[in-house]
Amino acid sequence: MIPAQFDYVRPGSLAEACQELASDEDAKVLAGGQSLLPLMRLRMAYPSKLVDIGRLPDLKGVHDRGDHVFIGAMTTHDEVLHSGVVRADCPLLALATAQVADPAIRHRGTFGGSLAHADPAGDLPAVVLALEGVFVARSQEGEREIPAAEFFVDYWESSLGPGEILVGVRLPKLGAGWGFHYEKFHRTAQAWAIVGVAAAVRRSNGSIAEARIGLTNMGSTPLRARAAESALEGVELGDQLRQACEEAAAGTSPPSDLHAQPDYRRHLARVLTHRAVRTAAGAP
Repeated sequence: MIPAQFDYVRPGSLAEACQELASDEDAKVLAGGQSLLPLMRLRMAYPSKLVDIGRLPDLKGVHDRGDHVFIGAMTTHDEVLHSGVVRADCPLLALATAQVADPAIRHRGTFGGSLAHADPAGDLPAVVLALEGVFVARSQEGEREIPAAEFFVDYWESSLGPGEILVGVRLPKLGAGWGFHYEKFHRTAQAWAIVGVAAAVRRSNGSIAEARIGLTNMGSTPLRARAAESALEGVELGDQLRQACEEAAAGTSPPSDLHAQPDYRRHLARVLTHRAVRTAAGAP
């Protein structure tokens, strides 16, 4: 299909981009275009104006800020994947980014664009949720910080307000003692996840002291598997671990589509959570 008619502007600064967005409530930000443009071709999205921020250098880059890593919204997936800072201090993000689509899309698609798109089937939202990242947004009114738990609102809907642009994301460094893993079940290598699980696990004295688990495509937003996280506290690797991971799907409302029914997705969430937690915990 052919997209509906729209205006196109390429601002020369972040301030100008915020002004363009504020002037039209139906305007959309164009970053890498790997999520928005397919929706426009299907006429599932029909913005009146595209504000292209692809050439704003202030929005790119991975920065070590001491106790956290700041990633600019326009940093491509490929740049995130090959960043030494990300691999050293946010390895869970590197593991998940390696499974985003294919190399061609990773070279064009952006870290911030995939998050602002707020697709619960995307790989990265659950990762940022599990790492308890903080989103930084900019508008004509100034800068605003949004905790990951408050950023995702519904299918393809975030808490970014009219005229706000995602500038970047702060990811805390979890430090020594943590292990990480991302498990994804999909039909083909380039397909969206039917279910994905992002796990961060801290062990102490042979048992799990803390677990953070983000779920992909188990509801209208990425979710934390809070029941499983609680059940895993103090658990040693073994049968107790499998039993605790059975709580992974508690309280979820997974979608039903041509690829999987809700009960199958719940089953996958339990199995993938067990795999992800075992690997993150360093099980052989």
